[in-house]
Amino acid sequence: MKKIGIIGVSGYTGLELIKIILNHSGFKLSYLAATSEGEISEIFPQLAGVLNMKVEIADAKEAAKRCDLVFLALPHEKAMEFAREILEFNSTKVVDLSADYRLSLKLYEKNYTKHLDPKNLSHAVYGLVEINREKIKKARLVANPGCYPTCSILAIAPFVNFIDKNIGVFIDAKSGVSGAGKGLKTTNHFVSANENLNAYSPITHRHADEIKEQIGILAGSEIDTIFVPNLVPITRGMSASVFAVLKEKIDADKILKEFYKDEEFIRFRDEPVQIKNVVGTHFCDIFVRTAGNKIFINSAIDNLLKGASSQAVANANLMLDEPENSALPKIAYGI
Repeated sequence: MKKIGIIGVSGYTGLELIKIILNHSGFKLSYLAATSEGEISEIFPQLAGVLNMKVEIADAKEAAKRCDLVFLALPHEKAMEFAREILEFNSTKVVDLSADYRLSLKLYEKNYTKHLDPKNLSHAVYGLVEINREKIKKARLVANPGCYPTCSILAIAPFVNFIDKNIGVFIDAKSGVSGAGKGLKTTNHFVSANENLNAYSPITHRHADEIKEQIGILAGSEIDTIFVPNLVPITRGMSASVFAVLKEKIDADKILKEFYKDEEFIRFRDEPVQIKNVVGTHFCDIFVRTAGNKIFINSAIDNLLKGASSQAVANANLMLDEPENSALPKIAYGI
């Protein structure tokens, strides 16, 4: 059994990681940490009678000593402090769910803050399994992609070589309120979010550079990207609608299916996607339609799973030589 730790366990992604790992035949939780001590069932009452485990004050050295792999479910800047220290010890591996290792140094410092660990940033692998599977297998440090970038890049990736780069791509994305985390904000209060829909940080949102950088890598050259996120009054799940102009007419459905033909967790839809069909699962559903030289691609994921925790476990599976699909959820409960 591989020994697994989670630092920053008290957030939504921490809970989702716990639920997946408890169902994993090859992983065992050996270390849970946050900013204060307590029992995990005190933080998440739904784990009472399920997991009896102490949450410790986060300590990088202790995590490295006791774990084969550590998930960092921490805010940006704080995550790299722990990653840098953990990676100095033994052969412990790290999957970072923050933004600290997702971007090039220049773009990170443009969008976030001064980077404290450029050495490890230089060899971190961007953890989008469908794109970087072989690199992830060899990595000690994986940067788990953001939820919006995951949903958007998976939609765009099959078509990067057919898009008119002079025009670029336009992404209209919508996410449930859990994407903002547990922190209290006026816009996330029930009264503000319920029966409402609003764009935020249009065009200037920092995930735009993450998406642009990754699709540029795939295309071999930069593709201009306009990204607009929207908050919708649902707890979880997200959808991305991507619009672009093609260089020529293509059989988009054939291209999509060929690109993802061996991907267990990519599902092709004949109608525009519905968030409800992916919530609680590791699936990404994709629909595509063309009209002449115009293309519309529509994707949906669970922002807390495929956009965060189950994607992190998929990366860990590859890094620790477990079957890639181990414990990744396929069926959600409820209607």
